[in-house]
Amino acid sequence: MSQTEIVGGLHAVESLLAHAPERIKRLQVAMESDDARLGDIVRRAEGLGIRVERVRRDRLDRGQGDLRHQGVLAWTVPRPRATEADLADRVVAGGTLFLALDGVTDPHNLGACLRSADAAGASAVIVPRDRSASLTPAAAKAASGAAETVPLITVANLARTLRTLREQGMWVVGLAGDTDTVLYQVDLTLPTVLVMGAEGEGLRRLTRETCDQLAAIPMAGSVSSLNVSVAAGIALFEVVRQRTRV
Repeated sequence: MSQTEIVGGLHAVESLLAHAPERIKRLQVAMESDDARLGDIVRRAEGLGIRVERVRRDRLDRGQGDLRHQGVLAWTVPRPRATEADLADRVVAGGTLFLALDGVTDPHNLGACLRSADAAGASAVIVPRDRSASLTPAAAKAASGAAETVPLITVANLARTLRTLREQGMWVVGLAGDTDTVLYQVDLTLPTVLVMGAEGEGLRRLTRETCDQLAAIPMAGSVSSLNVSVAAGIALFEVVRQRTRV
């Protein structure tokens, strides 16, 4: 495991300062920027005793690939990795909404799903060890701070984990385009695990067979599928809608 992780972007670094400032080993900001939010980040960091380095923006760009750092980078102690034991603890503690991603390999999609999961109040996002994106700097940036608040739990066998969650009383709902059951017809007020497959490929066979219910998001236009992060947002907020309606 790397001794440091890089976090870039305003939302991501603000969340890090709010939730885990002790993880920050080094913070760099663009010296020529007059962005008020960057100034606030500098003040908050210095107030927490974190040394801030002011550097040229082109220095921030070096070696960061497609990471849009927005003028701020933090080098951090790696976040503690959530485990399958942590997942069981969250169910026991009363978690009633989880998001599982089957074969989602794009880090930007993973980050966007984490962001929607945080907004919808999900207890965790679950991914398989194989054929899944990891929490890269690009994923953390796309998560807009949610990587610090929503655990990303990597499991050895997703189908087995879903079976365990069913045994713990969770209702496992898989999103699939080839079913007549519409998502809005499914009772999502129950403790629910939403399972999303990769765009195009969908759910793998064993994952699909483990679900209690398959449901589709109705499509009125000419496209056959949605980006997985968009579909996850729709499904998560259908849960929120059902649970908050009067």
